Amino acid sequence: MSQYGKAEYWEERYTRDPEPFDWYQRFAGIKDLVSACFTPESKLLNIGAGNSRLSEEMFDEGYQNITNIDISHVVTKAMQEKYKDKGPNFKYLHMDARAMEFEDGSFDGAIDKGTLDAILCGESSSSNAQKVIQEVHRVLGPKGVYLAISYGLPEHRLQYFEKPEYDWNVIVKQVHKPTISTSIAITNEDKDAPNAHYIYICTKGQQKGAKQ
Repeated sequence: MSQYGKAEYWEERYTRDPEPFDWYQRFAGIKDLVSACFTPESKLLNIGAGNSRLSEEMFDEGYQNITNIDISHVVTKAMQEKYKDKGPNFKYLHMDARAMEFEDGSFDGAIDKGTLDAILCGESSSSNAQKVIQEVHRVLGPKGVYLAISYGLPEHRLQYFEKPEYDWNVIVKQVHKPTISTSIAITNEDKDAPNAHYIYICTKGQQKGAKQ
């Protein structure tokens, strides 16, 4: 699975297979959690958007201010062309989530569907994961929400969110895996996870403490 942490892998993959692909969940599976965290007026960031249909399905549900970023030039260009008629607030940008080119406090919310998991597959995984989380924290405004969809059990993921330098309040939810689901397994312990995906809802500037 180590290739998931490499930009070159994603360039090759999206060149070879341009068809839409969704890791873990479609929007329907997390719709209730999204609506609890965000409103249609929220300015949202989709991290590692790839060619997932998540943002398209959210757009159709009224969430039309979404900036999608991905490390792959190939998929970014393809999505820019595919969604060129969606309007100026629905955009795809080539960008590294470890060093985002946005001003502090630019967004009300961020969604990460498997991107942190993919980064944890690669070299310098812990360091790179922390860079992403730090950048997400920076670009979110006061009380901004980072919604991370993961395969990883809480005992393997909370350590990344609950660092002293962050003021996240983290709540953990579970959603059932779809009948057909592709997941990135990082450790043997994660492979033994129950038939669920974990949603880490990290709210900025709130009292700390994890719930499940």
